[in-house]
Amino acid sequence: MKAQEQWQCISGCGACCRLDPALRGEALEALDPEQQLTYLAMVGADGWCIHFDTGSRRCRIYAQRPDFCRVDNLLGLFSAGGCGGGAETPAAAGDNPDSPHSNNLEQHGCLDELAIACCRQQIRSEWGGRGKVMRRFNRSVRHAVRHVIRHQR
Repeated sequence: MKAQEQWQCISGCGACCRLDPALRGEALEALDPEQQLTYLAMVGADGWCIHFDTGSRRCRIYAQRPDFCRVDNLLGLFSAGGCGGGAETPAAAGDNPDSPHSNNLEQHGCLDELAIACCRQQIRSEWGGRGKVMRRFNRSVRHAVRHVIRHQR
């Protein structure tokens, strides 16, 4: 049985912090009007988030970042085919133990799949498909799979 890849954010990437509406139209369209205003207010003159430190490639407001910057909310923002896009997100389900989606591994698997695809797309467009950042991200995703397999034995 092959373990499913698991999403892992890597430090020093920040590819998702490139908010330029000309490049991220689909992201902007997925947001409600209030979120769109917040998103647009965060776009700096260079197209990067005003809270992104380009030197260290870190978010300066990570703990207080908006909900649309949180990977847990991707399923709620984007339709993921058979993954239940538009349904209650795993983050919301985790906050409500009575939720029908609480601890739903299939839902979490879809979140991983969507998050990995989104990250790979963003990393490829910002740092290149064969660059150091992509290699580190892919290693991180593979490491998470090995960790799961080890703990299933």
